[in-house]
Amino acid sequence: MDLIPRALQLLLDKDMMGFAGLWAEDGVAEFPFAPPGWPARLEGRAAVEDYLRDYPKMLDIRSFPKQVVHQTTDPDVLIAEFDAEGVVVATGKPYRASYIAVVTTREGEIVSYRDYWNPLLVQEMA
Repeated sequence: MDLIPRALQLLLDKDMMGFAGLWAEDGVAEFPFAPPGWPARLEGRAAVEDYLRDYPKMLDIRSFPKQVVHQTTDPDVLIAEFDAEGVVVATGKPYRASYIAVVTTREGEIVSYRDYWNPLLVQEMA
């Protein structure tokens, strides 16, 4: 149950490799609402690392004021709702977004992370 708070703290610490390190070697990240030009699926920890490497250069996440983790009937599956607040680095504009993630773990590592975020935010970041 502490996976999500730990993951969000790693993002606040701008520790992208630590965040990616939560994935299993064969873990997958999926973005069902990914806009054109953005990946819809990342396969393997190395792909997650590559995707996140420059994230802090785009977004300066400063807080997660809402964090709710829902238990499911499967102890290896959780649903997380969280809001992120920060700044778009290139423009200095405020960034606010709500996320819902469905996370499946195996032996404490993420094997599936489905991130349901608003793709219209990409336009606001430009």
